Amino acid sequence: MQKKSDMKAKLLKTEEEYIKACERIYSLINSKDNPIEPDSLEGEEIELLSLLVEKYERDNHPVDPPNSIEAIKFRMDQMNLKQVDIAPLFGGKTRVSEVMNGKRPLTLKMITLLNRYLGIPLESLVQGNKKIQLKKEETDKLSKNQAISGYWNTNLT
Repeated sequence: MQKKSDMKAKLLKTEEEYIKACERIYSLINSKDNPIEPDSLEGEEIELLSLLVEKYERDNHPVDPPNSIEAIKFRMDQMNLKQVDIAPLFGGKTRVSEVMNGKRPLTLKMITLLNRYLGIPLESLVQGNKKIQLKKEETDKLSKNQAISGYWNTNLT
């Protein structure tokens, strides 16, 4: 027979509650020599606390996506590649060095090749530049179109 858990399920609203939930997960995981069964009270408690912790982290500690150079370096590390190995994707050794040192931006061709041949997600290779903006008269013209202005209200704020 399973013993009753003293778990109280509620949304985590403070950093203190978050820390206590993390500590509880840690203590449950390290409390037994044998693995905890998923359908046991402890297993269900770990699952629930993990979901609550994940939600709290997503809401309060968002992780920004890596910049494109960090994404390329990460993928190179995963695949045990050196710059010389990926030079053909950039148009040569000099160009790959310039890009990796931030002296030259990625081109659309480079982005496409990095995505196709190294599997780096496009979202990691393309970053929006918030400094690039339309002139006021161009913005005014676009804002008259409901489909476009509706998109701004939901996606660009």
